[in-house]
Amino acid sequence: EQDLDTSLVEMQKLLTSKNVSNDVADEICKGVKSKLVGKRMNSFHRVDTAVQQALQSSISKLLEPSQSSGKVVDVLRGVMTKRDSSTRLFSKDATHKKPYTIVMVGINGVGKSTSLAKIAYYLKSHGCSPLLAACDTFRSGAVEQLNVHAKCLDVPLYHKGYAKDPSAVAKAAIAQAQQDNHDVVLVDTAGRMQNNVPLMKALSKLVVENQPDLVLFVCEALVGNDGMDQLQMFNKALRSGGHSRQIDGIVLTKFDAVSDKVGAALTMTHTTGAPVVFVGTGQKYNHLKKLSVESVMASLFS
Repeated sequence: EQDLDTSLVEMQKLLTSKNVSNDVADEICKGVKSKLVGKRMNSFHRVDTAVQQALQSSISKLLEPSQSSGKVVDVLRGVMTKRDSSTRLFSKDATHKKPYTIVMVGINGVGKSTSLAKIAYYLKSHGCSPLLAACDTFRSGAVEQLNVHAKCLDVPLYHKGYAKDPSAVAKAAIAQAQQDNHDVVLVDTAGRMQNNVPLMKALSKLVVENQPDLVLFVCEALVGNDGMDQLQMFNKALRSGGHSRQIDGIVLTKFDAVSDKVGAALTMTHTTGAPVVFVGTGQKYNHLKKLSVESVMASLFS
């Protein structure tokens, strides 16, 4: 135990310097300690190596994507599984296939629409048939912005213009996708500050009434632990709708600019149980990646 203390103190300093919150850093170190106490090591070098391996194991568990329901958050697999089960169920009437629905949420200006377009590109390039739903009926120019993405991606866009009930637009978009045989609907929502009560209520209503398969929270990786506050406020808003639905996963944008701040991702995942499903690493549609344990370890020890 004494042999580990020096390495663990250094590890805790390292984690907090990379934007991991003190509580989470402490918990990670305790996890590493519990794995290693009692094991025989031949040298200090072996201790350091064992500490890094145990840390990698702890981070793997932290980033392991599992929804609150216990399902794995794998967007592509989710779409394909629902499509295949619907095909078997309604093999005589293919138009009844209900699409997999993803709702994107987050505060203003974090890159929700761009992230939605990247996910649409990712799904389309893997054989899916996406439809985009313009449910930001609040911000001027939001529908037109999404329409630019839809044209670039050559995917259909469903919209009803502005000043409409976003939940009703989402419902109509899902029905349209079902009729036109699309297997996934990506729902864009209005960016809202987490303390904007009317818009938060509208978001909760959309989620309650449409029961999406996935609610993804989009956040800039650069905001660090402020993202934690945003995420908790969105979860609180979803709960206020009188149901237990929570955010299922996180999309971190501008991840290519945060090599020394990767710890915020660990903090958000650890505190909420919502995994980082994708990270945005640039401006192009293919600049979207899954967050790997290896890349997190490399950033932590860079």
